[in-house]
Amino acid sequence: MNILIIRNNYSPDAVTASYTLGAFFQSQGIAYAIDESSSSVAAIRETALALGGMGRVDMVVVLGGDGSILKAANAVWEYGVPIFGINFGHLGFLVNDLGEDGLIQLMAAALSGDVTVDERANLQVDFCQAEQVIRSRFALNEVTVARGETGRIIAFDVVIDGCPLMKLRGDGVVLASATGSTAYALSAGGPIVSPSHKGLVVAPLAAHTLTARAVVTGPSDVVEVLLEDNQDNREASFFVDGELVDMREDGIDRVVVRRSEYPTKLLRYKDPGFFDLVNATFFA
Repeated sequence: MNILIIRNNYSPDAVTASYTLGAFFQSQGIAYAIDESSSSVAAIRETALALGGMGRVDMVVVLGGDGSILKAANAVWEYGVPIFGINFGHLGFLVNDLGEDGLIQLMAAALSGDVTVDERANLQVDFCQAEQVIRSRFALNEVTVARGETGRIIAFDVVIDGCPLMKLRGDGVVLASATGSTAYALSAGGPIVSPSHKGLVVAPLAAHTLTARAVVTGPSDVVEVLLEDNQDNREASFFVDGELVDMREDGIDRVVVRRSEYPTKLLRYKDPGFFDLVNATFFA
């Protein structure tokens, strides 16, 4: 078995835990590699070369919070590698808490299969210019189209399956997966959506109207954001899972988002259930 460890380097506890797990794996005859940079998807995949490449990784262990899970998911999405997250961060929707069981017992449970597989629908994001795809990206949480450095509001249309839905002016729009419904989309007034849902959430950002509402789509729906051709829109910013995607030189006028054919596989130990987590995080 080959295991890749991705850790939050800003957490001393996560760094210590990575070496503890490394010693445990070595005692069990398990090959492993620790990504000590976790600065980018490219760096994570470079670390995986020590195990023969990402295609030969059997499990990714993430020591951090939900942000670290996003990095891991972006590194392994097309390989179908299961991710076992252990919480050394702040938010814990996508990771397992240590609780009273401890680090080694959690890891032993994952290795023995005493976990459940939680498949999360992802997003395929296509950035287009004149209907030509310039760049495609993966997202576990969301893609955001937002106003640029000038701070001026942008004008855009939202189209679902070819049907014009909204014509808006405002700070932008968040297109989220069900997983991302508890992240930026929630702050924008979007609904909390069960992670078993395969559709998208469309949440306008500070729209200059009293009628803008968040929308939940179906599993096969394709959402397009069409930017009007003006200077403010040409300076719009694009973010995928919180990471800025620099597209200013490409004249992007359309962002197309659909459900990806590749899900993210999260391993859950003694899963408390999504709505228990929602209650504890937002309402307790």
